[in-house]
Amino acid sequence: MDIAKRFQQNPLLSPADLKPGIEGMEITCLLNPGVFRMNGKTWLLLRVAERPRQIEGKISFPVYNKEGKIEIVNFDINDPLLDATDPRVIKYKGENYLTTLSYLRLVYSKDDIHFHENPSYPPFFGEGALESFGIEDCRVATMDDGYYLTYTEVSPVAVGVGLIITNDFKKLERKGMIFPPHNKDCALFEEKINNRYYALHRPSSPELGGNYIWIAESPDRLHWGNHRCIAVTRENAWDSARVGAGGPPIKTAEGWLEIYHGANAHHRYCLGALLLDLDDPSKVLARSEEPIMEPTADYEQTGFFGNVVFTNGHYVVGDTIRIFYGASDEVICGAEFSVREIINSLQ
Repeated sequence: MDIAKRFQQNPLLSPADLKPGIEGMEITCLLNPGVFRMNGKTWLLLRVAERPRQIEGKISFPVYNKEGKIEIVNFDINDPLLDATDPRVIKYKGENYLTTLSYLRLVYSKDDIHFHENPSYPPFFGEGALESFGIEDCRVATMDDGYYLTYTEVSPVAVGVGLIITNDFKKLERKGMIFPPHNKDCALFEEKINNRYYALHRPSSPELGGNYIWIAESPDRLHWGNHRCIAVTRENAWDSARVGAGGPPIKTAEGWLEIYHGANAHHRYCLGALLLDLDDPSKVLARSEEPIMEPTADYEQTGFFGNVVFTNGHYVVGDTIRIFYGASDEVICGAEFSVREIINSLQ
């Protein structure tokens, strides 16, 4: 039941459309942008993944060293201790390494189709030990007092959720890790509910529990508590292996509408929807039985990591949700949904 209206011009952005931001590297993937409106334009905060140009017989990848400088690590591709079966993560002597280094980069558009860079808006790179493998998958919440950016901090010790606050995307106020490991997929509600802030997040457990969507509340967007699980995976369904929040929940007359991603055991990523109570968003009123968007287009099925549609961001005008999404972990695309059509699909 795919009800997405894909842009005819998809993909909107490919790795070849941008120059690498790190000297000596190549852009491997553009992924899942945060989305916001500013100065009458649509802005995407892209996750850009780069790696060194590859040498035959070797796997080379970047990391930040203890001095905060980017260092290239090389492994022999035939080394029996190397597990390179996943293009995203490699294992060597029990240690995990990312094959690319991600950072965040801004592009803007006046028509939502043609995107450009403005050199006065610099990229956001990882900083410090907890971001030494990079920063990923930013969601942008547009609030009364600025833009609140929740993103994934990646390092050898953990994956957690960081927060940056900004009013202009030039001066950044870094608040550090607000959801401790292992956690990601954090989407802030863009207004208070009963004088409290709320966020969706995704703690992960390899044993008890799983990759489920949780909700938390806060007095200040820094300190979070009253954590509750609101959506779990469903056996033999399209979202049987993991679920996680997309962009900020959308306020409608019927409730908070959250577009979320789900994946099955074959790592096929689709989008579905949750409807949450307006006054108590820990209450789930309805949930998609079938995906509202599946990887059916060629550019969604084939790429760096195929069979993936994944969104972190959108903006809403009237009944129209305009989402920007990553396809096959490589290219950036656009699509539209009708709020009413999604809610009707949940009945």
